[in-house]
Amino acid sequence: MTATSAQVAEAASGDRAGFLEWVTRLVHTHRGRLYRLAMREGLREEDSLDCVQDAFHTFLLLPQARQLVESNDDSIKLLSVLVRNHARNRRRRHDVARPHDSGDETLGLLAAEALPVDELIAQAQDFALMIGCVDHLGKLQRAVVSLRMLDEAAGEDVAAMLGLPPSHVAVLLHRAKQNLRSCMLSAGYRL
Repeated sequence: MTATSAQVAEAASGDRAGFLEWVTRLVHTHRGRLYRLAMREGLREEDSLDCVQDAFHTFLLLPQARQLVESNDDSIKLLSVLVRNHARNRRRRHDVARPHDSGDETLGLLAAEALPVDELIAQAQDFALMIGCVDHLGKLQRAVVSLRMLDEAAGEDVAAMLGLPPSHVAVLLHRAKQNLRSCMLSAGYRL
């Protein structure tokens, strides 16, 4: 080996070391951003990580990668395009597609668990009516109703939380129930 060829070989290994150091910094800086990009493309966690690794692998094989040394903006743009491309290709492939189980048992479970649409709509209307009536209550009555009836707290505990005597909490709850009943009846709800 002559002196010039030794110098060329040393410069090439120095360039390679500089390139690998830059790629390492690039990976550590942008891997989280690229991972989130793959997740937004609809991949699961493991697939997103694989997708980012595939994008970096493709990036390293491209001849343009060496030209982008120290150009973080251009390199992240190229990596983003590669991640999107890998994610979309991965979603299309059948080996990562979710299985479609449409057996009779599965379809029977779906039909058995679901309420009819009419009942769901009726429940939603009743709930909206109740929320509207609760909003018409006073602040203290609303607090008593939510603590006693919704959170199922004991009357003494509610009294201690609100700093009121237990007898006053009982009266507030009784009056709130009367107000709720009259509100719901006036709105056409049958008790």
